[in-house]
Amino acid sequence: MRLGLNLGYLAAWSTPADHLALAQEADRLGFSVVWAAEAYGSDSPSMLAWIAGQTQQIDVGAAVMQIPARTPAMTAMTAATIDTITGGRFRLGLGVSGPQVSEGWHGVRFAKPLGRTREYVDIVKMALAREPVAYNGEHFQLPLPGGAGKALRLTVHPVRDHIPIYLASVGPKNLELTGEIADGWLSIFFAPEFADELLRPISAGRAKVGKTLDGFDVVASAPLVLGDDIDDCAALVRFYAALYIGGMGSREQNFYNQLATRMGYGDAAKEIQDLYLAKRQPDAAAAVPLEFIDRTSLLGPVDRMAERMKAYARAGVTTLSVSLFVSDADHGVRTLRAAAEALERSGVGE
Repeated sequence: MRLGLNLGYLAAWSTPADHLALAQEADRLGFSVVWAAEAYGSDSPSMLAWIAGQTQQIDVGAAVMQIPARTPAMTAMTAATIDTITGGRFRLGLGVSGPQVSEGWHGVRFAKPLGRTREYVDIVKMALAREPVAYNGEHFQLPLPGGAGKALRLTVHPVRDHIPIYLASVGPKNLELTGEIADGWLSIFFAPEFADELLRPISAGRAKVGKTLDGFDVVASAPLVLGDDIDDCAALVRFYAALYIGGMGSREQNFYNQLATRMGYGDAAKEIQDLYLAKRQPDAAAAVPLEFIDRTSLLGPVDRMAERMKAYARAGVTTLSVSLFVSDADHGVRTLRAAAEALERSGVGE
């Protein structure tokens, strides 16, 4: 198992300089990848290209580039460009986002996300392989029928024959699709004790195309808080968990709420959502069970983190990407060093 760093996206409490300092420290420590996210603020490719130019060996990964935000051809262009300028250090993570962002921000209908994802990845792969892009699907038609368009070929020659594609997926059908068409999975709220339920549909998807989980990158994103008191550490993660379980999507369509329910926290998930949607965010955060946070995070001193890293590795995680809950960049650097020390003590690092 290798370590990754999940920077998330720029927020009011972070700066590009902070993100760069953390990425550079992760690079020095031998982390395998640094991921950047996007929602409806900072975009991931811009951050990754900027970081890539100021690091040496660490991979840069999109976690994610939103499918409704770009045409598949534009995504292929961006992937090929960043992979070229980094000498083959780019990982392309994709996700459909949610109905509020897809329809409210990008103006793209959220209906049939599985079918759209399959076709989107088909076209991205076709373009990156430098084939003439001609596609006749339910959601994408290239060139547009009846017009002046022609099937074009990507003019950039990527430095690698294959740029790895990851999908951010939560539901069982989407997990199966991930196993079938992607090279890796970007997970959220990954609990080692619940891993079999999540990896089973991925394995089924791999079997559809005659593959196993060998060589497939299982990426678990885990909040990391260094400290001596577990309750105090968990307190820093509560609002993050409440935002996703309670506030992402709508009451009828919240994938993270459904995941928490599948994990056995149905009553708590309903309470968190009710409180969050009633604009009682502090109460929603307080309602997140400590057990849920502890099972899906790395909390406590180095030795305790090392034990949890062993559990992640046993569960099949190949890249453990830590999300830092820290006060500033210096605190983040110390925490990254603690994570590297914990991996060394665990004995499960590559």
